[in-house]
Amino acid sequence: MKVIVIGGVAAGMSAASKIKRSLKDSEIIVFEKTNEVSYGACGLPYYISDVNNNEDLLRIRKAPEFISSGIDLRTNTEVIKVSFCDKSVKVRNNSNGEEYVESYDKLVIASGASPIVPNIDGVLNENVFTLKSIEDSNKIKNAVKNLKNVVIVGAGYIGMELVETFKAMNMNIRLIEMSDRILPAFDKEITDIVHEHLTDKGVKIHVSEQLEKIVGYNGKVKTVITNKMEYEADCVIICVGVKPNTSFAGDELEKAKNGAILVNHNMETNIKDVYAGGDCACIYHKVLKKDLFIPLGTNANKQGKIIGEVICGKKINFKGVLGTAMAKIIDLEVACTGITEKQAVLENIVYSTSFVTAPNHAPYYPNPTNLSLKLIYDTKTRIVLGAQIVGIEGAALRINTLAACIYNEMTVEDMQYLDLGYAPPFASVWDIIHIAASSAK
Repeated sequence: MKVIVIGGVAAGMSAASKIKRSLKDSEIIVFEKTNEVSYGACGLPYYISDVNNNEDLLRIRKAPEFISSGIDLRTNTEVIKVSFCDKSVKVRNNSNGEEYVESYDKLVIASGASPIVPNIDGVLNENVFTLKSIEDSNKIKNAVKNLKNVVIVGAGYIGMELVETFKAMNMNIRLIEMSDRILPAFDKEITDIVHEHLTDKGVKIHVSEQLEKIVGYNGKVKTVITNKMEYEADCVIICVGVKPNTSFAGDELEKAKNGAILVNHNMETNIKDVYAGGDCACIYHKVLKKDLFIPLGTNANKQGKIIGEVICGKKINFKGVLGTAMAKIIDLEVACTGITEKQAVLENIVYSTSFVTAPNHAPYYPNPTNLSLKLIYDTKTRIVLGAQIVGIEGAALRINTLAACIYNEMTVEDMQYLDLGYAPPFASVWDIIHIAASSAK
């Protein structure tokens, strides 16, 4: 069997590795248009700030390791067209411009996504960046060494993590977000806490504000202009989302409005022997019971593994994800899983909420700090649908317990008596999870 994989990062290399391990005689060709494979993109902000000063640690597994395992890995090689009718791909070697056609028995599309760059004046000025690759991180790292004023456009996960990055580098940070609050994936009770924390740390935050122009002088950034004001800037980092890399695949594949490929529970597309996963594809949301575009590394790795197992003959019938995510923002940990109140409203779900604040550990152990937790649950069935948590210490990992509760469709009553661990340095005898569930009326 000959399998072609388009894309050599999380989903692609997970699929390729699984197939090669299980079907040792299979021919696996991976086309990756860059020179990097299998790297930890989530670690890029910490590399920029020298929390990790070793670029090599970002590389989970290097190209020679995949090649030695028997995978035909061709880097700097881009798929420019797919012909589904004759099961072939047209590729271009970006090093020498050579183009050729390669046939397949099975095709895996794991082409990822690219940062969205707004079509405004000035985006081509020097010191305007996006962050998606190790190359991007090196450009930013080298550029900001002697700069002082950074403007971050977009207050999602990447923007928030870069706030911490540049705070560690003692830069003046201005954050511009077009929605009415930072971290749009969270509800207001949580984002209010984060907003106050960042303001206390000296970060200038502008919500309900949109970037309209970047002004340069001698090719370098000088100021940014929004729909409200003009601000000084030495560099600009644009973090306003990503778009799936699927244009090469034509119109035969079923896609969402943003171009993300639609797949079933076995990561199969609407075309026989063609699979998709990672940031180029949608994924099934277990609570909302529909396909969504949720570009997270955790999802990409799951989808890649499932594709590999399905191609090897195993049917998975994947049950879906919850969009579980977490981030560290200077001194705060923030995390979410399931749906938000905003999503519940949009989906016409009859819901109730519980919001509580409680210490992260027993008060008789030194230095307790507060956690704040919000639950969203079905008013009638009492099944928990979503959770969000924020705090100085102990917030992020609690989301995993909450995700397990939601995944298994537990009610708030079930959660009240969860057998959670207790020791004074880590938790109170009644954890904040118990307290939030007990507060659900």
